[in-house]
Amino acid sequence: MSLAAHYQQGLRDAEVLAQIQHHYPAGPTLHQLAPLDQLHIGGVTASARLLALLDPALHLRVLDIGAGLGGLMRQGSALGFHMTGLDITHRFNTLNKTLSTLTSSQSASLNWVTGDACALPFADNSFDALVFQHSLLNMPNVNEALTESYRVLRPGGQLVMHEVVSGQNAEALRYPIPWAATPVHSCLLSHEALIEQLSCCGFIVEHNVDWSDRALEWRERQRIKEQTTQASALSPQWIFGERFMEMGRNLVFNLQNHAINLVEVKASCYAG
Repeated sequence: MSLAAHYQQGLRDAEVLAQIQHHYPAGPTLHQLAPLDQLHIGGVTASARLLALLDPALHLRVLDIGAGLGGLMRQGSALGFHMTGLDITHRFNTLNKTLSTLTSSQSASLNWVTGDACALPFADNSFDALVFQHSLLNMPNVNEALTESYRVLRPGGQLVMHEVVSGQNAEALRYPIPWAATPVHSCLLSHEALIEQLSCCGFIVEHNVDWSDRALEWRERQRIKEQTTQASALSPQWIFGERFMEMGRNLVFNLQNHAINLVEVKASCYAG
């Protein structure tokens, strides 16, 4: 199964839009969309923390690699960034764009591209900043992805990451998880290997924090919400189908047993 097929197999595009129009006829807010389009551990708060590492006055042009359904993009747009979202899953890009038209997002500051992070369809020095949020974990050739990231960043540009990495008990990793049904699509580096790979590709790491404890607390709270009898208007199940309940349980297990960790990283590009 291809990576795009993994993400698309449970996706109910038309039903998602009908659900939104039924519950939010005036258009959903960013927080109302969050259970659907912030498909990463930490939700809106994690995205806000990541974006706070950047300054729209200095990093106006931002590329979100692995943008998914665009929660981070719309959040960034609301803060004044010009966001370009790249994803290998075309149906995600299509739904991302449609969701943006339903919100108060500034469409002039949003752009959507279907493509591969290892062969970015952009000229050199095209962006002031790049964002990876739970996307590097699907990339078997990290060196190519980071080399391409370095190429499209302007001198002095910033790369920020909110990524899953392998923990000290990586052999205990339990599937399925949101980014992979089997080990085929899970390409986790250790925290140390990620920092080393960034340095090898020319980046200067300036901020490096482990958020695993907070990630576990957040995921446990989300599980309680997902298990309540009153179904939410929107949830990750509209993307992943019924398998998401097992994925959610496995995320908690993997965090509790240190099979995975969550890290936040900021690095600079000083290429000429």
